[in-house]
Amino acid sequence: MDLTDEILMARQRVYGIGDRTPLECIHGLHMPGQLWIKREDLSPIRAYKWRGAFNKLVKLGAEAKAKGVIAASAGNHAQGVALGASRLGIQAKIYMPVPTPALKRESVQKHGGENVEIILHGDSFHESSAAAELCARQMGHIMIHPFDDLDVIAGQGTIADEIILSGCGPFDVVFLQIGGGGMASGVGYWLKKFFPGIHIIGVEGLDQASMAKAVEHGGPIPLDYVDLFCDGTAVREVGKLTHQICQQIIDEFVTVTNEEVCAAIQFLWEQTRVIPETSGAMGVAAWLKFHEKFKNKKCLTILCGANMDFARLAWIVRHAGIGSATRAYYRFTIDEKPGTLFKVLEIVRSKANIIEFQYGKNNASHAHPVIGFDAKVGMLHDLHNHLEKSGIAYVDVTGSPEVEFRMIPWNPDLMHQPVFIQVEFPERAGALSDFLRGFYSKVNICYFSYQYSGERVGRALIGFEIVDDSVRQCHSKLVKNCPIRTARPQSRSQYSQYLSSTPHIKRP
Repeated sequence: MDLTDEILMARQRVYGIGDRTPLECIHGLHMPGQLWIKREDLSPIRAYKWRGAFNKLVKLGAEAKAKGVIAASAGNHAQGVALGASRLGIQAKIYMPVPTPALKRESVQKHGGENVEIILHGDSFHESSAAAELCARQMGHIMIHPFDDLDVIAGQGTIADEIILSGCGPFDVVFLQIGGGGMASGVGYWLKKFFPGIHIIGVEGLDQASMAKAVEHGGPIPLDYVDLFCDGTAVREVGKLTHQICQQIIDEFVTVTNEEVCAAIQFLWEQTRVIPETSGAMGVAAWLKFHEKFKNKKCLTILCGANMDFARLAWIVRHAGIGSATRAYYRFTIDEKPGTLFKVLEIVRSKANIIEFQYGKNNASHAHPVIGFDAKVGMLHDLHNHLEKSGIAYVDVTGSPEVEFRMIPWNPDLMHQPVFIQVEFPERAGALSDFLRGFYSKVNICYFSYQYSGERVGRALIGFEIVDDSVRQCHSKLVKNCPIRTARPQSRSQYSQYLSSTPHIKRP
């Protein structure tokens, strides 16, 4: 009853600094069903945390407001406290982990202005939170907890209040991402109250499942390890209050991998042109993962934030295909002689798009190229069967360190008069094979580095060996048709210097 009254009262407070966010239904030709998304990325701080923080700040007494407040956050809660403190004229000390991205630190300062002091402490939220709590006790200031507080939970519950008042319900299933449990507690409680038949699914990261562990053990218990990829939900230990609420209202807990979250971000971009932060996409990731189970249900999730550090996009793009089971990396074992690498390309080109190629000569008799493939759902299985029939030896190395960090082993002592060129070719299926067919089907390739970049042209660094006059003629023909300047490093030191010296490599 306390939470019911608090959510009703919060309804009157939170709109002092923000408007209601839209509820959108997305559906498309290749979508596995219908999904409604609450767009908290369109809120004043591009995340939902302003609701709970402001609701808590408004309720403080005059003495507490005059003293100032203290908070700890890895990003979005800090922005919510900063915005509320600025609007209410309250001084706030905000502890943030040292590795917090500059984008989030700058956003906190922008929203808080002169009312906010940022203190960087520790390498994790757990460490910065402990420091903030110690400071609050020593100075006698109120600690604005990011999730384990009734007022904060009630503020987050206004998300569900807007969903109910939208008239788009009732909903059959809701996917709620969980970090400390503040949003899941407030939103889940309110949805359950007005839609008694709704099935609430708590979504946690694979190495972030602190709420499921708390429910299983009958109380909050710290995780030994917390994955930080979805940093907004990277909480080592959930709150006592949020645990009490979630154990009553959450019907089912599921986990999603980082790759599945990447696939969800790609899905949201393709469907809505929205790029959420990693934690913001976790609900969609769970829906994509379990949509067959709920394909005839009216589903709902919260896009809870879009404060994405731009530098993370490259990793997300690279792993989205793995998360959607449309991308895989295979390491082949073939004879180290002219034409064998080209033969492999000819065999696989009709079954999947080649989106990455890693190879360096480091064995005199055998080559071990790593090739990345992208295909429609189910086509990778066809590629597997095709390779089995072709008798080509390979192993799946998706997610291995050599793929993740693009480790390309090479031994220049085994390379006979290597020549390296950088080439451009149309980025379409088969274009790379067509290029090699014209020039390199009879030469021995000793180095190959290519990665799909999403451009209209593909770029590759190719090394090949000059072994006889026919190869020299092939090379001369290439240089004649394409204005490329080449170099022939003869020693290991020259080779290393060559690879680090881009002026030696020219595009055609």
